[in-house]
Amino acid sequence: MPSAQTAAERIAELRSEIDAHNYRYYVLDEPSVPDAEYDRLFNELKALEAEHPELVTPESPTQRVGGAALAAFGQVRHEVPMLSLGNAFDEQDLLDFDRRVRDGLDLPGGDLFSAGAEVEYSCEPKLDGLAVSLLYENGHLVRGATRGDGSTGEDISANVRTVRNIPLKLHGSGWPSVLEVRGEIYMPKAGFEALNARQVESGGKPFANPRNAAAGSLRQLDPKITAARPLELCAYGVGRSDGELPDTHVGILNALREWGLPISRELKLAKGVVECRAYYEAIGEKRDALAYEIDGVVFKVNSVAQQRELGFRAREPRWAIAHKFPAREEITELLGVEFQVGRTGAITPVARLKPVQVAGVTVSNATLHNMDEVARLGVMIGDTVIVRRAGDVIPQILGVIAERRPAHARPVHVPERCPVCGSAVERTQLIKRSKGRESVSEGSIYRCVGRLACQAQLKQAIIHFVSRRAMDIDGLGDKIVEQLVDRGLVGSPADLYCLSYEQIVELEGFADLSTRNLLDAIDASRKPTLARFIFALGIPDVGEETAKLLARALGSLDRIACALPDVLVYLPDVGLEVAHEIHSFFEDEHNRTVIAQLRERGVELQGEGELHPEFAACATLAGLLDKLNIPFIASTGAQRLAERFGSLDAIIAADWLDLRQVERLTEKAARSLRDYFDKSANAERARAIEAQLREFGMHWESERKSVEGLPLAGQTWVLTGTLDSMSRDDAKARLEALGAKVSGSVSAKTSVVVAGPGAGSKLTKANELGLTVLDEETFLRHLGQLQA
Repeated sequence: MPSAQTAAERIAELRSEIDAHNYRYYVLDEPSVPDAEYDRLFNELKALEAEHPELVTPESPTQRVGGAALAAFGQVRHEVPMLSLGNAFDEQDLLDFDRRVRDGLDLPGGDLFSAGAEVEYSCEPKLDGLAVSLLYENGHLVRGATRGDGSTGEDISANVRTVRNIPLKLHGSGWPSVLEVRGEIYMPKAGFEALNARQVESGGKPFANPRNAAAGSLRQLDPKITAARPLELCAYGVGRSDGELPDTHVGILNALREWGLPISRELKLAKGVVECRAYYEAIGEKRDALAYEIDGVVFKVNSVAQQRELGFRAREPRWAIAHKFPAREEITELLGVEFQVGRTGAITPVARLKPVQVAGVTVSNATLHNMDEVARLGVMIGDTVIVRRAGDVIPQILGVIAERRPAHARPVHVPERCPVCGSAVERTQLIKRSKGRESVSEGSIYRCVGRLACQAQLKQAIIHFVSRRAMDIDGLGDKIVEQLVDRGLVGSPADLYCLSYEQIVELEGFADLSTRNLLDAIDASRKPTLARFIFALGIPDVGEETAKLLARALGSLDRIACALPDVLVYLPDVGLEVAHEIHSFFEDEHNRTVIAQLRERGVELQGEGELHPEFAACATLAGLLDKLNIPFIASTGAQRLAERFGSLDAIIAADWLDLRQVERLTEKAARSLRDYFDKSANAERARAIEAQLREFGMHWESERKSVEGLPLAGQTWVLTGTLDSMSRDDAKARLEALGAKVSGSVSAKTSVVVAGPGAGSKLTKANELGLTVLDEETFLRHLGQLQA
């Protein structure tokens, strides 16, 4: 038996040799020894470590077999959010993405036939696996986590350590002291087939597809099960990094490769959208020959500086997109149609299908969206239908094979009564305005009128109310909400704040500690931001971004609650239908009662304040006239009327001769305006809008003077790069409050450019034009002087 010293030397030698073989096999795809030789080295190391357990270290290749089973996964908060990608499904989507990128970088345009100013993109296949985060400290793997909701994931450290091509210690040198690697863990096709064969052989249920198999393997509480699964990692980027990295995306990936992390062997650079399209087509042709499943291609702006300049939307970067492959299609039989009731009472038809494999997944249900879609498809129960997974994910019916329609096929009818509560089902109405008239037509959505008296709506409303992005009440899952509703303990979201210890502890699955934790979570939710609260209310068609917009623009729940539809449409991306949904929600007596109860029971809204300056500035007399949709009164005519008369009352009172004095206002337009306001309902509507705008603090008469008197009136400012002390939206609001116009592009008319870290082409152009450029510190000092 070798001495401890000799064993230690041999163990170190074996580890180094095995790590080198792993690197050549998994990263370089250049295996240097046969499998039998690798197995011999591995078994020798394993035997030596068994003889000398004091020499075993966490980084040893033998430690990938997995340790003791876990009781549960802990949570990991991502310091840098793991965002999702926007999708492109056709050539036009890709062209639109490239155009948005070039617009954001102030580059001249082009298309598939003329290059314009070409952006350099990295190109990689989009693997169909599970996104993970790997944290290395001083080169050692210390944590692995799932993507989760993008902000919080699950700690799967014990499981990722079992994945053989993930280095437990980084190779080489030069890596940051703290490095978070982002990647996709997937199961190769051959490994998936072998795993399913073993599952069937042992009497188990086979996995539907490699992605499900990979996700299920990583979420095993027993790491030994994960270790037995054929999983691999492909790194695609970094999150947090405490140190220097290359200044391009491809450079970063190549650095990861040098440090022992596998990256895509199909990684390429493309110059402009034409080469991106060629790469997409080439990968599509070899898709079936690849050793792993992919569902598209990911394009990313290669320059890190340009990525910073482009920034992010709410949940996705502006500098990357996933170009998905066309959906895989199959045919099957429509066995029936059931109707589900959603949170807002929408009655949604769901197709029940004869099970069929589509793109590797067994599909037995598919969405029909609404009854208009049923009519468009002409689908009948009993039909043979074409099914696809949209984006290879959501099953949907694409069409009907009419010649296969059986004699017993029967039409699909929306139920007259709610399938859950028996209340009446009504069709929604659409409100549209054209010049001089308002029309009401039937919408595509049917709704149960039972509201929260309908248990389906009540349960979904509360599930939405307590969700992470709403009131964020941890511990109130779907099953618990169902128990609360079924037992009659909760009849509205406000009732959550009246729950007692005695009521909760009697629920299935609850004991003393879990009951107290839930009560603490409910209590901790009593101080939501205004935006969270608006989103939590579940107003139809009001998502998270619209809720934020309402909160920032109007500043208080009271203003939002009383806002007229005609006032709400001043907000960007709020159309008339959404405006009516918001107004109708707050007009509803039951909803007002629930909101009042929430406030009585201790819910205190945070962040309420004044109107946003940008919203206040957008309400002009000319804008009001234009939005009234008076026949023959366009925006230019509305502006001339506002300048001539100065007030709404003066315009309403003006006779035909007064109106004819307005420059370039035609006789037809003057008569149309006079006819419009001669109808008392129209005049009352216009006065009601103006009255509310005044109530909110906006006045036509003072608008021009207030802007002209501000210190930055007449100046145009541009913001580029990132700011540490505030968001660019906040900086824009402060500049506009001082009278400045904030533009997205630099020109000779630009007064000042504020350039933070990551500033790119806008800063270059400002310097070329000799414009005034301020860094963040000087900008803040200048703001302070102006506001003093």
